[in-house]
Amino acid sequence: MHSEYDDVIVGSGSAGSVVANRLSADPDRRVLVIEAGGHDRNFWLKLPVGYFRTIYDARFSRVFDTEPSEGSGGRAIPWPRGRIVGGSSSINGLIFIRGQHQDFDDWAQLGAVGWSYEDVLPHFRNLERFGGGEDRYHGREGELTVSELRNESEACRAWVRAAMEYGLPYNPDFNGETTKGVGSYQLSIGRRLRASAAARFLRPALKRGNIDLLTRAHVTRVVIEGGRAVGVEVSVGGEVRTIRATREVILSAGAIQSPQILELSGIGAAERLRKLGIECLVDAPGVGENLQDHYQMRLIVRLKRKLSLNDDVRNPLKLAKMGLEWLVAGRGPLTVGAGQVGGAASTSHAFAGRPDVQFNVMPLSVDKPGTPLHRYSGFTASVWQCHPESRGSVHVGSADPFAAPRIAPRYFERDIDRKTIVEGVRILREINQQPAFRGLWDEEVVPGRAFSSQEEIWDAVRSMGGTVFHAVGTCRMGADSASVVDPELRVRGVEGLRVIDASVMPKITSANTNAATLMIGEKGAATIRSDTRTR
Repeated sequence: MHSEYDDVIVGSGSAGSVVANRLSADPDRRVLVIEAGGHDRNFWLKLPVGYFRTIYDARFSRVFDTEPSEGSGGRAIPWPRGRIVGGSSSINGLIFIRGQHQDFDDWAQLGAVGWSYEDVLPHFRNLERFGGGEDRYHGREGELTVSELRNESEACRAWVRAAMEYGLPYNPDFNGETTKGVGSYQLSIGRRLRASAAARFLRPALKRGNIDLLTRAHVTRVVIEGGRAVGVEVSVGGEVRTIRATREVILSAGAIQSPQILELSGIGAAERLRKLGIECLVDAPGVGENLQDHYQMRLIVRLKRKLSLNDDVRNPLKLAKMGLEWLVAGRGPLTVGAGQVGGAASTSHAFAGRPDVQFNVMPLSVDKPGTPLHRYSGFTASVWQCHPESRGSVHVGSADPFAAPRIAPRYFERDIDRKTIVEGVRILREINQQPAFRGLWDEEVVPGRAFSSQEEIWDAVRSMGGTVFHAVGTCRMGADSASVVDPELRVRGVEGLRVIDASVMPKITSANTNAATLMIGEKGAATIRSDTRTR
């Protein structure tokens, strides 16, 4: 381990691993990746379905608590984030979906020039090794293996048919022309194992001689001298040291901790930092603002027949079959992620018919990952609002770099958000009542028949719903002076400092956010390599 590198990357998650791979491809660059967690060697981190065990496990995840709010029924919502090599890509639900084309066009219209759908599509393609057919939307030569669903479920097939009976079109590829309709999700898995950012991008790069990985190291601040980022201060085993960067410091610590590190480094709202005893070097009130997340509500029904994984995991013969199917063919329930089938629909509140609710469907039920599956034959369909208008914030509550920041998501502050998700629940109920699916179940367990009016559904949403783990937006990218980073992802007011992760999204994508975060890493690295000032 050296005391000086060309580039220092803080965070080994989805974006950070991609950036590390791309920058270290230049043999003349010396790159360091700093990760607060340990190595991702545990078997459950490799097995696709293992996210059920790992996402809330303190060995692999740091679980933050949001501030209680009216929109979450006065509850603090746990937000787990990967604290392991690979970051949240090592513990997430593996669904690979980019989002609507208009999501990225929205970014461009909001000032992120060069980030429209047509601008970012080549970067998505560069990442991807897709196993499906040839078309303009998918890449075949990238490192990230993207697979079609490899598990058959009679109940899921029936639900898709029911959604089509409701009126939604069948969609064979949510990463193609549109996300509208219903079908099977694509997953970031290889032959048998999770295709995390660490496995596909960071670990191959570490075979080069010009890149190092420092684990169990907590970055306490960016070192800024004369208006330029020249390194980071990092705590390793209780010892604080400074590591210099001669070209760039790149924050890829995510939507919670990238703004935290900026504020601890003196980049944030001057008055807020002054009250905490932090010297303000750059007055940047936008740091930590613009927080967005998807909040989901689940509907759980009890199946009449044993078509649920709740039943299968308690059957030794079926468990053995699952293991054999995975080992021999790389198929079956052990290859599933956080959703098998689902899709997108438009409520009466949708703008120009653009889908504004997303569905996620699994033939199982559980209170939360890490707890036992329910004893009955459960089937879960959840819904979230694609484009929430409410905005929250993440800010340091003290100058202590080890203290958790204050997270205020402010779910459902905007009335349109409440109306949209309530209608989304109604749509799910109507799908469940269609002939193709209605004969398979006998009772809605969650939220239950007691919650039927609009007011009662809203009460169920706020008291029973929760995060889909999609925090973004707290270091907003834009062309205006109030944005935290410019379209080249450079932090305003400081030379040699960029943020490259989900925090730069001006607006949350409509679907799961990991694919877009990988793309941000790809495009961000390309921007750095083409910048003559960093050569």
